[in-house]
Amino acid sequence: MRFFITTAIDYPNSRPHIGTAFEKIGADVQARFQRMEGNAVHFLMGNDENTIKVSQRATELGVEAKPYVDDMARQFQDVWKALEISNDDFIQTSEERHHIGCRKFIQKVYDAGDIYKKPYQALYCDGCEEFKTASQIVDGKCPNHPNKPLREVEEENYFFRLSAFGDRLLAHYEANPDFIQPESRRNEIVSLVKTGLQDVSISRKGFTWGIRIPFDEEQTIYVWFDALLNYITAIGYGTDDARFEQIWPADVHVIGKDITRFHCALWPAMLMSAGLPLPKQVFGHGFVYRKDESTGEVAKMSKSLGNAVEPMDLIQQFSAEAFRFYFMSQCPFGGDGEFSFERFADAYNAGLANNLGNTFSRTLSMAVRYFDGKLGSTDGVDCRAWCAGLDLKALADELRTLMTSFQYNVAIQRIWGEVLDAANKYIQTTEPFKLVKTDVEGTRAILLNLADAIRVVAILIKPFLPSTAKTFYDAFSYGEVRSWDEVSYGDVASAPRFEALTVTAPLVNGKPAPLFPKVETDASK
Repeated sequence: MRFFITTAIDYPNSRPHIGTAFEKIGADVQARFQRMEGNAVHFLMGNDENTIKVSQRATELGVEAKPYVDDMARQFQDVWKALEISNDDFIQTSEERHHIGCRKFIQKVYDAGDIYKKPYQALYCDGCEEFKTASQIVDGKCPNHPNKPLREVEEENYFFRLSAFGDRLLAHYEANPDFIQPESRRNEIVSLVKTGLQDVSISRKGFTWGIRIPFDEEQTIYVWFDALLNYITAIGYGTDDARFEQIWPADVHVIGKDITRFHCALWPAMLMSAGLPLPKQVFGHGFVYRKDESTGEVAKMSKSLGNAVEPMDLIQQFSAEAFRFYFMSQCPFGGDGEFSFERFADAYNAGLANNLGNTFSRTLSMAVRYFDGKLGSTDGVDCRAWCAGLDLKALADELRTLMTSFQYNVAIQRIWGEVLDAANKYIQTTEPFKLVKTDVEGTRAILLNLADAIRVVAILIKPFLPSTAKTFYDAFSYGEVRSWDEVSYGDVASAPRFEALTVTAPLVNGKPAPLFPKVETDASK
């Protein structure tokens, strides 16, 4: 079964910050989980390049727009690779495939009678690249960019007749209650549409950078009408009809809550006008807020406010896996999260250094110290004694539900609180480091149990911590029964049988390299 997942495309006027990375990791976790479930995943990301911001930034740097966006695309993808994002495609909206598809689409909507031209005068936010209505302005400012004054703009533009689609949109929401998630976002959009939609400007005049409108070459397609189309132009709309029909519609668009009205009202209305299927779901994730350690104040993280943190700073100080763990465990994906360096370090030490990494290291070290890494056959050994009382099949089913509904923080809580805790309690109860002095065979059985626990943990954390999970799985000869690429959540239900389970991890002086070295925080100094 195919599964098409996308994220919002990003403005490349500066490098991504950790709030942007939050979205990409959340989508990546879903993509990796869906692959584990056997689905043929197509995971799309990209950059939104046909914008005034981009041309202005290129001018500031004294370069042409196209070389600038190409270099920024490289920088963005370097960050995503460093964070282990597994996207299958990365679209730049300056690419020919996007231009061809956009021109075909806008012509189709124009021919359907849903585009018209009129003079327009309104306040414009350069930060959002959007005209603002009176209801969107707070104290004379854009709430998203309070430091950027609104400009009064007057010109003749083309408009999309969004106001004509209110009833059809409401009917779609009613017939498809999961179309907008989480529920709080759905309620906001339903309320917005019920109050009445306004027609939206979809072109600008006098710009050389951007996509020309086929029926009026003096105008370029306005940012949102252009940007949203990346979801279909990237998979062949206008250039490869067979591929487009094979992949579309999207199973889920993963986007920030501040742009849900574009994805849940404007975008489906555009598709309705063009006679194309609608995406199955739009998931609007929350924001990451930055806590100032010196003042305790919390503010939304953004480039314009100057409080953004670059992902590479945290990756270099901790690791990509630590980055992924923090944001997926500490920040509810459907709600808002909070970041501070102190809180990041605390979560790293508690969840990774002292728990996950320590359990792994202790198990391998004892297997090597007591049995030279050769634990032998599982025949006659109850390899599920470590999780007695814990129904792993039921837990795997519960985790599947949590994963498909983007409740990542709850899923991680269950893995750490149930599986890892069971393994650690098993070590404390059985004390193999003492038992080995009197009962070698009993100690071997305990370590076979702990090896099974390591295998189960590896499978369950694979969507979240892919590198760590593979390190766990490669630590023993599990691959003789099931290759790493084939494992799914269903594989945790029963303990596999091994003829001769052995440690296969690289060791230094009989010990595995520490995965998560503990870091010192201000609180522990």
